[in-house]
Parts: sequence; structure tokens; C-alpha cells
Amino acid sequence: MRRYVLLTLILIIMIHAQSCGSKGLREPSVRPMAVAGQFYPADADSLRLMIEECFKDTKNVVDKDRYVQSVIVPHAGYVFSAHTAAWSFAQLPRDGHWEHIFLIGPSHHVAFDGASANEAFEYYESPLGLVKVDTALAADLNREHQCLRYVAQAHTQEHCLEVQLPLLQMWLKTASPIVPIIIGTLDIDRLRQIADALKPWYNDRNLFVISSDFSHYPQYDDAERVDKRTAEAVASGDLGKILATANENFNSGIPHLATSACGLCGILVNAMLAADDTTSECRHLYYCNSGDSRYGSKDEVVGYNAFVTLRKKKSSFQLSDDDRRLLLRIARGSIEKAIMGDHAWATDTSRLSPTLRERCGAFVTLSEDGRLRGCIGHFGSDIPLYKAVEEMAVAAATEDPRFMPVGKGELDQIHIEISVLTPLKRIHDIKEFQYGRQGIYMRKGYHSGTFLPQVAQEVNWTKEEFLGHCAQDKAGIGWDGWRDAELYTYEAIIFEEDKK
Repeated sequence: MRRYVLLTLILIIMIHAQSCGSKGLREPSVRPMAVAGQFYPADADSLRLMIEECFKDTKNVVDKDRYVQSVIVPHAGYVFSAHTAAWSFAQLPRDGHWEHIFLIGPSHHVAFDGASANEAFEYYESPLGLVKVDTALAADLNREHQCLRYVAQAHTQEHCLEVQLPLLQMWLKTASPIVPIIIGTLDIDRLRQIADALKPWYNDRNLFVISSDFSHYPQYDDAERVDKRTAEAVASGDLGKILATANENFNSGIPHLATSACGLCGILVNAMLAADDTTSECRHLYYCNSGDSRYGSKDEVVGYNAFVTLRKKKSSFQLSDDDRRLLLRIARGSIEKAIMGDHAWATDTSRLSPTLRERCGAFVTLSEDGRLRGCIGHFGSDIPLYKAVEEMAVAAATEDPRFMPVGKGELDQIHIEISVLTPLKRIHDIKEFQYGRQGIYMRKGYHSGTFLPQVAQEVNWTKEEFLGHCAQDKAGIGWDGWRDAELYTYEAIIFEEDKK
């Protein structure tokens, strides 16, 4: 009898395990194509042939000392606008790879206040294959910013982002994860909030694709005049000029002109993002309208412009001796203010160099008589370097769970060391990881972990053991979890106070 009960229990456990296993193997969520067969061919081979033809007479005009930060591309049916869009995409390096490609366009089906990042689908479907969505980042944007929230109706039938995917798939040799964002408003204050939310990602590690057609429904000749005027305003990068031109067009009395640009919201956000970079240049590349297609008439046309936003490449990240001394003063002053309550002390931001305003991470390490007394760090490119040092210095002194908070009587004995982390660089092969010189940061879902570069000097591990320990001990994703995690490298610039 006991043996029968035991066998029954084993059978129940096996059935339960099989059931749990089958539930764990869920299909990924895929956003289905909404306009395949209408805006572009649904057949993959026909689509490839059409796109190859679109790129035939395009030229790359990017100077060697510049990189592409964003493109503005149309989103109509391919027979009308794909050639124009190809001019913008042809400015991208074919072997380029970005941490994210932000796809930004207007809502054609539902109006709402703000923007919506699509966090509901892990992939977008295309006749040329699936495109990965960074749903974690999309969810973070929706959760952390009042101007963003997920609006399902804004994405379900929307074409303005979907039509860009086959063009990107054909032009780029490797895939980058996308962040699809639909904007439902033209309120200028709300657009500024959206730009502020996206600002940390507006850099050379990410690409922005702004989706917009231009004039809607005037006669052919009127469209050419209106679109030329709008294009000149957009290329100026001047937010006020873009708004004034759109308003002038609207009040011009041109018959049937419904709008200067249906994606004006994204164009304005792009101008806001680029505004504080004096090296930024928005360059006009190509124009046509639907009347130029053999499928279109000269009545009630839609205009299409192609632009590229270029920025100057930065030299390698460096800290001057003055930068280092100032960061050490900021760290000590912040700690003394937190512990002594000296509210008169504040960072003199007028003395900050552009490097100290650069958005990157930092670790602050405190020691006392040669022993660790606290160490806290911040990753990411969401706050300026000087602010990261301010906050991490206070956190190392008061919030490190391994130690009691630093007391007033210890301040003179505390020694400060700062590790400034150069901006994170995404890698796709561990051959790109310079073990011993670079640190590693890995992210998988909501798990992340890092090893600073100096850890390699303290252990006797191979590169793969280093990655395995980081994945297992720091990120909590298992020994081999690094193999399908997002990997980033960085360097640490380490400096400290003079020894007393």
C-alpha cells in the first residue's frame, strides 16, 4: 500500500512538472502588421525588390567627423514616398548598430494627451521578419514620466512606424531593438516634457527616426511652395521658426491645405532635443510629392521631405586635473553638508566644464585607515557627472547597508576615491570586451549587474569566468546568463584625495 501511494505521488509530481513546463514555454507577444498589402507589399520577395529600387540613386552625404543622430522620413504608401525615405536611411552606416532605435510618429487614429511607448509587444511583425522591441525601456518611460503612458489604441492600426521597419531591415546589416512611440498631442508644453523624458537617450548610442509626411491635399504647385517653406524652417533647427512657418501656412488661405506636416509633433520634439548642441545640423536631403508618382494625380497631393540630423563626433572622454580636483571637492562638500547640516554649501555650477556636465555614471569609495568605509555607485546616462558624484558621495557615507553612517567625528579621517565611468558602449561579441581595461555591465529584463575594471586585477579569472561571476553573483541571472543579456563596456577613470 505504501509503495502504491509513493508511486502515485511520483506520478502526480511528474504530471505537475510537465504542466508547469508547458506553461513556461509561452509564445512571444507580436504586434501584427496592420498595413501590409496596402502601404507596402506583403510578399517578402516583392518587398525586397521594391526597396532595392528605392535605394538605387541615393547618396550618403555624412561628413567623416559627424554621425547621424536622427532622420525625418515620410510614412505614406511605398509607391509614393519610400524613395524619399530611402534618402534619409541611406545616411546611416550599413553596419551600424545602436542600443535602441526610437521610432517616433503622430497618432492618426486617436487623440490623447502626451505620448505612448508600446510596451505590450516584444516584437513587431514585418514581411522580412520580426523586429525586437525593448519593452522594459518602453515600460520604464511610461511609468516614470507623466507625459507618457501606454495607450493601446494608438498602436493597433497605426502605420507611421510600421512602414519604416522594412526599410531599416533592408538597409542595416544587423538589427537594433526599437522603442515605438506615438505622440497624440501638439501642446508645446507637453512636447517639451516628452523631449525632456527622451533626452538621456539622444546621443550617439541611439538613433531617432521621426515619421512625418508634409503638406496634405493642396494642388501640386501649392504643395511645392508650402513644402519648400516648411523644409527650410525644419532645416534651420529653430523651434520658433518651425512653429511660425506652420502657423503662416495654416493662415495662408491655400485651398485644401489641411496641414504643413502631420508629424509636426515629432519634428518639434527632435528640434527640442537638438537645441542645446551647437554642433547639431539638420540637413534637407530630398523632396517629392504624391503627384510625382505615376499612381498619383496633381490634385490634392501629399508632400514628402527627407532630412538627417547630424552631430559632431566627440573626442574620447577625458577629465582634466581641474575636473578631478573639483569633483573631489564636490564629493567632500556634499558629505559634510549631509552630515553637518551645512546648508550654505552648494556646488558652484558656474565653474563646471562641459565634461562635468556630461551624463555618465560614477562610484564614490570611502576608506578610513585603509579600510573600506562605504562605496555606492550609479550607472546610466540620465544625470550629469557632477550630480552623480554629489549623490553617490552622500549615499556612500550614509546609505551603504554594510556600514553605519559616517559620524561627524570621522570626517577628518575619511579618504575619498572617485571612479568616473565613461559612457556605456553596447557590445555584441565578447571579443569587443577589453578584459582588464574595461568594466562590464549586463542587463537582462529587470536584472542587472556590473564589475568595475579593477576587479580583474584582484582575481585570477579568465574573461568568460569574469562574465560568469558577474552574471551569477551580481546580476542574479545564472552563470551563463550573460550569453543572451545586453552587454555594455565602460572604462573607469580613478582618482583620489591626497594621502594625509
